[in-house]
Amino acid sequence: MAETWDELQLIADGFERVYVELEWYSGPRAGLADVGGQPHYFQGYDWDDADEADEYSVWPASDVAVELEREQWAIFVRWNERQGAGTVGPEIRPGQSGIDDRYDELALLLASYRQAPDDAQRLMGEVRFDTGVRYRVEGPDYWFRWRPSR
Repeated sequence: MAETWDELQLIADGFERVYVELEWYSGPRAGLADVGGQPHYFQGYDWDDADEADEYSVWPASDVAVELEREQWAIFVRWNERQGAGTVGPEIRPGQSGIDDRYDELALLLASYRQAPDDAQRLMGEVRFDTGVRYRVEGPDYWFRWRPSR
């Protein structure tokens, strides 16, 4: 398991909160996180299993997008809690068309926001994990510290 830090230490070390995970593959690939204290989308260019920062495209998220993303994320987290408790199976996961109508509606509403604009910033993102559960309504268990790309 990865080393974990408490929230106060993460903040002191310059890490910022992640609110929504949109994709994970050997690490965070896409989602919504604070960059400079403001919500931004992030999308990884590639992944590296090494314990180093990865490069991401980041762009500001509007208040509307943040609200909709957090609503969709909460639907996923509630499903994940039920699935972990054994009350639902993986075959009814939100995001599979027709399982959760609101989740599907939000996906359509959010599609354009999730596309990186041509002027998206390129940053290196270093990840650290907190001591909380993996998925929770306020966000996943990892934080980013951002720095300019090489």
